[in-house]
Amino acid sequence: MFIGKSLTNIRILNELSRSQLAEELGITEQAVWQYENGYVSPKLEVVNKMKTLFKVKSAYFFREDLLENSQPENIRIERIAYRSESINSAMKTQSELVHVKFLDAFIKKIGKKIKYPKNEILSLRQQVLEYLNSNQDIERELQIRYIAQLARKHINLSDDNNKNFLFHLEKSGVFIFEKSIGETIDAYSLWSEDDIPYIVLGNMKKSAARRNFDLAHELGHLLLHYKTEFNMLDNSSYKIKEDEAHLFASEFLMPMKAFTEDVSKINKVSNPDAYRELKEKWLVSLQSMAMRARNLELITHQQFRYFFMSINKNGYRKEEPLDAVLPIEKPMKVRSILQLILEKKIIDLEQLTEELKVDIKFLASITGIEEEFFAKYLDNNQQSFSINDLKIIN
Repeated sequence: MFIGKSLTNIRILNELSRSQLAEELGITEQAVWQYENGYVSPKLEVVNKMKTLFKVKSAYFFREDLLENSQPENIRIERIAYRSESINSAMKTQSELVHVKFLDAFIKKIGKKIKYPKNEILSLRQQVLEYLNSNQDIERELQIRYIAQLARKHINLSDDNNKNFLFHLEKSGVFIFEKSIGETIDAYSLWSEDDIPYIVLGNMKKSAARRNFDLAHELGHLLLHYKTEFNMLDNSSYKIKEDEAHLFASEFLMPMKAFTEDVSKINKVSNPDAYRELKEKWLVSLQSMAMRARNLELITHQQFRYFFMSINKNGYRKEEPLDAVLPIEKPMKVRSILQLILEKKIIDLEQLTEELKVDIKFLASITGIEEEFFAKYLDNNQQSFSINDLKIIN
């Protein structure tokens, strides 16, 4: 029997409305509605088109998908914190919600026999909540600065640089993925109902510095805005949350004492190029460093203005010095999990794709890991009759 819910989930995952899917399949929107609501089953030729479009096997639509066999309510739409220029459309939000639901279900499936390091981010979140409850009279800015300092120590980031920041986040318990999430969304994050922190990064980033700031920004949301119902915020309230995460990221990535000492050694603080060495050290943008320096009153208003005049004059708004040189860290946690279970034969990839009724292109799309990674674990040891199977009669 055709399972309409499986079609609905994968359609939303691919950001397609019913009318858009109908156009792709060469059928009516009414027909798609009927398929999804169990009134009519599609013809084989339509199923084959859906199979190709969504990178799954035909049988995918005749069984409950990964979501229905997991805990779909473990991921809640109101928990998604966007790093975006604007609050996004309902379709986009729904699509990202379904994507994280698939990720969560997939991780639960492949990680059953994996013993992870302690979820330090969960422990840190608890410390943050206790601090906030005990210090409600302290100014919000001071609270955020303290929490940023606490977080930096908790995830074992060095005192004088931000090297391997993404690695430390993954090791501390965060599951990080990258995918195409559009031009206006830099990243987003959320807590699952069973306390797993997720960060999803856009894969259109042009520099390690911008990626680091996005990571720190999302860490700020995870720690400062736990249980916030983001989909219920108006524009003003949403901006406050974003500004708080931004302040956290600045304090976290450029700790006051060490950063102040570094800036004090710069001869001409109004010159963006004078910050190149610090950019290599802290792995944040020249512009972020100037704003941090201004907030700490390490540079004057006039020097700050001249700095950004130079930024515009030199074309650094689009691409800064070292952007093309500094290596961009890639999420490795889920890749490593997959590598372990596939190499140790804990899970057979062909059996996994057959069980889920998907192609490796689907897995690549969901996880953000290239197809080539999965392809090498497919069973290439197919047996064929050879001379080794023959014997000569004496």
